[in-house]
Amino acid sequence: MSWRSFGSAADSTFTRLDFRTKLAVMLTATALAFFWESPALMGGLFIVMVLLNLVARIRLTYMTRVLVLMLPFYAILLVTHGFFNTSVGHTALWTAPQGWPLIGGALELTREGLAYGVMVALRTLVLILVTPPTMFTTDLNALIVGLVRLRVPYRIAFAFSATWRFIPLLFGEIRSISEAQRLRGLALERMSLWKRISVYSRIAVPLILGALTRSQQVEVALAAKAFSGSPERTYLHQTALHASDWALMAVCLCALLLAVWLRVSMGFGRFTLPGL
Repeated sequence: MSWRSFGSAADSTFTRLDFRTKLAVMLTATALAFFWESPALMGGLFIVMVLLNLVARIRLTYMTRVLVLMLPFYAILLVTHGFFNTSVGHTALWTAPQGWPLIGGALELTREGLAYGVMVALRTLVLILVTPPTMFTTDLNALIVGLVRLRVPYRIAFAFSATWRFIPLLFGEIRSISEAQRLRGLALERMSLWKRISVYSRIAVPLILGALTRSQQVEVALAAKAFSGSPERTYLHQTALHASDWALMAVCLCALLLAVWLRVSMGFGRFTLPGL
């Protein structure tokens, strides 16, 4: 099982880009997500990330599942900022009735707090969606070579790629254990949420034992092959930056520099709302 089975559906123009170019796109989007605080700009950046995922042919079902999984967290964000974040402004949209005990007349939902909560939710979505086009569309061999070309020590590059390769195996192990339980008559789809949590917690023990076994097997295999992590090596898979890679990296650099200059000189990107 590979990352392609979780995200990338097919080959695309973005897939054929060098890993260093994809990394530049990811770092630029991440920097802008933390640099901007405007809900409008963050919404625009979120739309750009959705379009980038579609161009990279990331499965729409994957993005939908991520959004559904994060909905409770976003609801908490909106409630927390909407009612309690008064540092960004205090324009009341709703006030608790006076007759309500303890909170009557004191608890208010503010326009600025709610907008700030929306901005934070969009920021987390941008940070989540920026990873699949970079990682799901990159072959692990190309990833290692790309990191080495960026002067990352080979041992660190190998450890990162090995960890990234190990995660889909864990998902595959979870799926195998769940299917084995279904074959024994355990109908997870008919259980309540709390019972499902209880069942999945029991999966942790065989999953951890299986992970330890796999890691020990990898260690033995590396020792048998006399792995030293020396950077003096040749690579079967080679990578090269083409004109499209240079052009996209130049666009990313210009966009980042322009955003920094506009923020410093004009305050562009600060938290603002129309009419304020």
